[in-house]
Amino acid sequence: MQFVLKEYYKIIKNIGISAVHVKLPRTATENEVMRRVMEVNEDSKIHGLIVQLPLDSVHTINTERIINSVAPEKDVDGLTCINAGKLARGDLGDCFIPCTPNGCMELIKQTGVSLAGKRAVVIGRSKIVGAPMHDLLLWNHATVLTCHSKTADLASEVGKADILVTGIGKPEMVRGEWLKDGAIVIDCGINTITDSSRPSGKRIVGDVHYDSAKDKAAFITPVPGGVGPMTVAMLMQNTVLSAKHFLQAQEPGKWNINYTNLNLQRPVPSDVTISRSCVPKPIECLAEEVGLFSDEVELYGRTKAKVQLKTIDRLQAQPDGKYVVVTGITPTPLGEGKSTTTIGLVQALGAHLKLNAFACVRQPSQGPTFGIKGGAAGGGYSQVIPMEEFNLHLTGDIHAITAANNLVAAAIDARMFHEATQSDKALFNRLVPMTGGQRKFSPVQINRLEKQGIKKTDPSTLTEEEITRFVRLDIDPESITWQRVLDTNDRFLRKITIGQSPTEKGFTRTVTVSQSLLITDSLTDTAVLAVTVSEPHTHYLTDTKAELDLICKLAKEAGAFDAVHCSHWADGGAGAADLARAVQKAADLPNSFKFLYDIELPIVDKIRIIAQKIYGADDIELLPEAQHKVDLYSKQGFASLPICMAKTHLSLSHDAEKKGVPTGFVLPIRDIRASVGAGFLYPLVGTMPTIPGLPTRPCFYDIDLDTESGEVHGLF
Repeated sequence: MQFVLKEYYKIIKNIGISAVHVKLPRTATENEVMRRVMEVNEDSKIHGLIVQLPLDSVHTINTERIINSVAPEKDVDGLTCINAGKLARGDLGDCFIPCTPNGCMELIKQTGVSLAGKRAVVIGRSKIVGAPMHDLLLWNHATVLTCHSKTADLASEVGKADILVTGIGKPEMVRGEWLKDGAIVIDCGINTITDSSRPSGKRIVGDVHYDSAKDKAAFITPVPGGVGPMTVAMLMQNTVLSAKHFLQAQEPGKWNINYTNLNLQRPVPSDVTISRSCVPKPIECLAEEVGLFSDEVELYGRTKAKVQLKTIDRLQAQPDGKYVVVTGITPTPLGEGKSTTTIGLVQALGAHLKLNAFACVRQPSQGPTFGIKGGAAGGGYSQVIPMEEFNLHLTGDIHAITAANNLVAAAIDARMFHEATQSDKALFNRLVPMTGGQRKFSPVQINRLEKQGIKKTDPSTLTEEEITRFVRLDIDPESITWQRVLDTNDRFLRKITIGQSPTEKGFTRTVTVSQSLLITDSLTDTAVLAVTVSEPHTHYLTDTKAELDLICKLAKEAGAFDAVHCSHWADGGAGAADLARAVQKAADLPNSFKFLYDIELPIVDKIRIIAQKIYGADDIELLPEAQHKVDLYSKQGFASLPICMAKTHLSLSHDAEKKGVPTGFVLPIRDIRASVGAGFLYPLVGTMPTIPGLPTRPCFYDIDLDTESGEVHGLF
């Protein structure tokens, strides 16, 4: 079985089309063939797919099922039900036309004879030639009759035809005397007859007796050499057309998104009520609307998906967009609506201003969801839906990262324990065990030897000194900065002692546990500052116009590009339309973005610049642990990483009670930790914990599961 016809393969390559010839064994089953077709469907580098018929397999295979599994946009043979249906309905500009009938039409057009009003006869009703040929002639305004094996007085019907197309596989069945004088004859038949004059003893002929027909017909196609080459040419044309469609779809332009209309209610219902009242669009539909390929999207059910990183490579040539960051002033304890404003802004940019826009929000953590703050999906009519799925686990990445992180932490402590309790020989025998009477290094161990400068692959050739270097990492417990993490607010894990069991033989260590977070960092061409008046959302119905006007006036006087009222919590995207227009204008202005500091500066200098220029501190104070980390990270080569401060969000200072713009304070740096994978160092300011505690009345008190409906209650 071949997905590129063997006789076409060389021609395809010669005219500059890259071809892939997939040949399956005759033992291939229907499911195996189907799977290979689906793989080609999913491959964005392939623009055309044809299946050679008949399917030559020892197994019974449903040919129709295989043909119709070909993606319609790659069906350059034009044989799927979708393309055939569009042709039958006359949608010639929105389908692939089967190659042989298309080639026949081109030959007819080359005669210069108008088809309009002409009587056409098609002999044969196959899905490949006869049926689509009938449709093509009909939609080109000919009067068409399809004849077949049950047609009475075939010769009489042929004699009335101004145009005759045959495709029945009967050698030389149509005689010259049947034809109308001056008819156009297109012979699609490929047959063999006995011919003793040929070395092979056979000769290829068509369905029409050529010698008797050529004198009566005005135009007639020879066999071979007539319709065959045109079929190949039309296949190439369809392939090029498919590639053009693909490229046009990838050109920068407007996404073709069908936005969902909001059914606004008053008073505004709870977040979860609103979420459940909306029917989410299937995520694969959204992916298609924004130009993602199916092989670039990994689905997690109907409403969630991951986009493959390889998509970035495909989009490298496209122009960059604008990156807008939504942040806030000194917030209320429950937050001030950054997520709600982010969603509302994107609703306005997309659904109302018709701009391509995505909201990038971090995955909610179980800490605030079950702690004091609650969910992090936005709110009101500007929220991520389904909000339960978004707030509870999403794709499970936080849990996967937590497990991977803690595996590394366990491995570090286990390795230190084993090295402290075993000799070099015992370590070596366990790390490189005897198997089948010999020891053998694994590829990972070979890499370690090479890093140690040991160019050996036979374990038996290592010297005692090389064995010691190989088996011992000699990790200094004081140098360990890798911590265990947990996606739960558990204050009692802030400082714990591990290794207390007698089986750990006294090898204890004091460690801290941090909360798992998925962190992103960004640069921003615009910044949106969400300002709360009296409630933990950008604009609540209780805010007065006078309050809002005053804030806008003061913001502009302080240098803001613009300040606008927003009501997206209650009105969805329409309530943020003015904000969207202001953001669009600001984003189009020239900018002179630069880092606050030179990232090559020493760690302490970068922290001091942030403290003085952003927070208004007089200076910083490094506590002993922080100074130790400065020395350690500088020695390890991490000094050039940027800084992400970890401090209270309730004040510009380290003291949550100091509101407004405090002055005259020194910012204490308790510790500094490294997120090398994410690419930054994060100083801990003051008493800032890395794992929050649960309040007296945490959110999980009100969260419950309806075991009959499966719905989660109590989220907000």
